[in-house]
Order: sequence, then structure tokens, then C-alpha cells
Amino acid sequence: MNKKDMIESIAEAADISKATAEKALNGVLMAVTETLSKGEKVTLVGFGTFSVVNRAARKAKNPQTGALMDIPAKKVAKFKPGSKLADVVSAS
Repeated sequence: MNKKDMIESIAEAADISKATAEKALNGVLMAVTETLSKGEKVTLVGFGTFSVVNRAARKAKNPQTGALMDIPAKKVAKFKPGSKLADVVSAS
């Protein structure tokens, strides 16, 4: 499912226009993005939790040359599915 499909699904489920559904989806995505950029969690009960974790610096091997290279530490977004979502996915 891409963003266009998601907008159509929201519009149909909420019985609203596609333009309104797009504004709503963009608002949710913006709120999640802003919250994660502050290093805070976003929890949607039953669906899951978005969070930011620190990935440690590490060494890796370049697959083309075999040379060792340093990969710097960085922050990454993480998603942990909630129990309801996990149950639905595992049942399918």
C-alpha cells in the first residue's frame, strides 16, 4: 500500500473527501515526525510504538573491496508493533 492507497482507504472508511483524508494523514505523519525528532516516543495503543534509538558505531567490511570501514553512530527510527497488530499479522 502506498500513500495514495492509504488516502483512499481513509477517505472511504471515514466517509470524507480524499482531500480531507490527505490533510489528516499528512497531519499524523507530521506529528509523528516532529515527536521523533525531539527524541520522544509515539504510542498508538494496540497498533504500536514509534521510537528513536541510538545505533552504536561499528566496523564493517566493504563487500566490493573487502576493506574495513568505519560506520559512525547514528540515531534511527524504530517501530515495535502492538499486541493487536501482531495478532492480526500472525493470524494471516
